[in-house]
Amino acid sequence: MQPNMEIVHYPLTAVPAGRYAATIGFFDGVHRGHRFLLEQLQQEADARGLMSMAVTFDRHPRQVVQTGWQPKLLTTLDEKVALLEQTGIDEIVVLPFNKAMAALTARQFMADVLHDRLHVELLLTGYDNRFGHNRSETYADYERYGRELGMEVVCACPLTMGGEAAQIAQHTRQAELTDRAFSSSLVRRLLAEGNVAAAADCLGRYYSISGRVVHGEQKGHSLGFPTANLLPDEPQKLIPARGAYAVEAMFPDGTYHHAMTNIGTRPTFQGEEQTLETHIFDFTQDIYDQPLTISFVARLRDEIPFPSPTALARQLSLDKERAQALLAKLEMKNEK
Repeated sequence: MQPNMEIVHYPLTAVPAGRYAATIGFFDGVHRGHRFLLEQLQQEADARGLMSMAVTFDRHPRQVVQTGWQPKLLTTLDEKVALLEQTGIDEIVVLPFNKAMAALTARQFMADVLHDRLHVELLLTGYDNRFGHNRSETYADYERYGRELGMEVVCACPLTMGGEAAQIAQHTRQAELTDRAFSSSLVRRLLAEGNVAAAADCLGRYYSISGRVVHGEQKGHSLGFPTANLLPDEPQKLIPARGAYAVEAMFPDGTYHHAMTNIGTRPTFQGEEQTLETHIFDFTQDIYDQPLTISFVARLRDEIPFPSPTALARQLSLDKERAQALLAKLEMKNEK
């Protein structure tokens, strides 16, 4: 976080006086494409002697314009703001997206919000960014509105995968990815398929879910694999596909342990409700009702029913061996 940076929850708090270059987005996941956009923003701001500003929203705009729609979020608002802080942007502005804001045209938003209230002198738009009530305007329209308002409008370059597509494609059955831009929708699709390694390549970090450890049915303990049953803090957070994963379990003090997580309904025991159960390796502490964050490193296998608890226990032993080897290898690689 920058020494003088403020997180502005407008209109509850005012934007510090200054001249700004800004970009707008929901920034779900703050993936590599988002960070590339923000790097361009900082370059444009520095070239003009302006401060940089990322403008985002407190909820997904589609939740307001489409009644009943529920998002599958990659990041909560707090997680998103924390990730944006790490980019070096001077100011982060969180706008309340409500029906009044949804009704603004693109020109009204640029004039009333960006120009008059946020003091924006340069607007950097994403290559596919659309805003305003009908979302029908193009970059040429934004340029024209900017000229009328005395606001420079610049179109950003997307970060495409190029040669990196092969690295991501090895984890997924997706079609050819070359020249495809990083996007939140791609990350969601990869996670929905269980391709957490490919999602991590897009995000630039492991995908994680935070929550609190709650009591379960003790099935893992009876098999010799006691688990922490995680209740996510945010019910709208996207849960990866059912299956077994190698993960890192992080505690609030920053310490972490290697672990494996199973997402599913426990079909061997005829379960019905989906659970997130994590077996932390070489760990015996009581952590019920404590916060825990699970970061997904790699997928081990699909969720499948086993003919008996004994057969499941044998598979869990194999899962543990594979996860330990994989996590140890990655840890050694990161230490180099």
